[in-house]
Amino acid sequence: MPETYDYDLFVIGAGSGGVRAARLTALGGKRVAVAEEFRVGGTCVIRGCVPKKFMVMASDFSHQFHTAEGYGWTIDARFDWPKFIQAKDVEIARLSGIYAANLGKAGVDLIHGRAVLKDAHTVEIIGKNQTITAERILIATGGRPWMPADLPGVEHAITSEEAFHLPELPKRILIAGGGYIAVEFAGIFAGLGVETTLIYRGPNILRGFDDDVRAHLAGEIEKRGIKVILGCQHSAIEKTATGLVNKLENGMEIETDVVMFATGRVPHVKDLGLEAAGVALNDKGAIQVDTLSKTTSASIWAIGDVTDRMNLTPVAIREAVAFHETVYRENPQHFDYEAVATAVFSQPPVGTVGLSESEARHSCPGAVDVYVTRFRPMKYAFTGSDERMLMKLVVDAESQKVVGVHIVGPEAPEMIQLAAIAVKAGLTKAQWDATCAVHPTMAEELVTLKEKQSNNTSAG
Repeated sequence: MPETYDYDLFVIGAGSGGVRAARLTALGGKRVAVAEEFRVGGTCVIRGCVPKKFMVMASDFSHQFHTAEGYGWTIDARFDWPKFIQAKDVEIARLSGIYAANLGKAGVDLIHGRAVLKDAHTVEIIGKNQTITAERILIATGGRPWMPADLPGVEHAITSEEAFHLPELPKRILIAGGGYIAVEFAGIFAGLGVETTLIYRGPNILRGFDDDVRAHLAGEIEKRGIKVILGCQHSAIEKTATGLVNKLENGMEIETDVVMFATGRVPHVKDLGLEAAGVALNDKGAIQVDTLSKTTSASIWAIGDVTDRMNLTPVAIREAVAFHETVYRENPQHFDYEAVATAVFSQPPVGTVGLSESEARHSCPGAVDVYVTRFRPMKYAFTGSDERMLMKLVVDAESQKVVGVHIVGPEAPEMIQLAAIAVKAGLTKAQWDATCAVHPTMAEELVTLKEKQSNNTSAG
């Protein structure tokens, strides 16, 4: 083992987590390099959160135009898919360039290529005849979409990654999956005028979310024109002269132009050379790490989706900061995964933080108080729309701390960010109630909820 290395830290993967760790370490005076096999920015910037949010905003205009008509506007609107895709790609390229420039400004060497571990201190850049050594290595390669490889005809389907680059907008699409990616893209395509079907093998969408949220959103997205088929999955996909025939296990056949699978993501560990470096995987196929993000190899750490802990971009960034503090500032830290807010950019969107009602009933020592309200947003007063907002507070009856907040409706992601501060701080229901409302707003309902539901579960 050499006593000197080419770099103090070598990062594999230039997504949000890898870039943050590399920059912080380089700014601290260390020699750092990052290898990226695709484009700087990773899943979030290139093929995830950012382009998806642009698509959500583009597709939501159709709903806004409909609402505007109730307020006296007359609108003749047409959507230009190629023009949107071009604008989106230009902005993504700009953001990727900023990420790359920030690495350069921090003194990080950026290597365009796929890095493979040769041992615990050595990586090879495939196709470039380049071998690099480092005292420490950080793996931040993220995740990739999963599709059922044994499904007949699956080769005709796409994933969310290809959905960002479709050459033309389809007239009909079927999306398989019930998680946030499936629900978000169903809203995107339906909003753009595509005949959209969502199928999911489970009893309801958004497994793992609060049951009231799941039931409420399922009903609301159907109001947006999305056909939802639950408890069902593909048996085959058949390509014909007129489209793709989705053959379902319940005997239904649905012809569409595009079939998209959003059936989960898996850690991107294939052909990384983990075994050669002594890096073990856990039973889910993710890189096994301890609370400080250290792998089973003494010189290698891993952060972000490749560890399959909490797969959110802001979490990966915070894990990167904790890694830097632990390894280079002698300040051991680990990220606190409790009360992390998240949003689903469905239409309408979801914002949630803390425990679901079911989780609270299993984890709180005593009873649980539940406060729920459903109402029509003021914005829809003139449209005749029957769309409803859902707000729910879950309270530990013994301590009276608000342990969960769940919102479905316009601006839910914006509201949940601030609600998360209160949940993280452990504020009580009385402290929420003591906060004066801002009127007229939807958010005021969060501090005016007074009537508790019974101790029976409220879903359904």
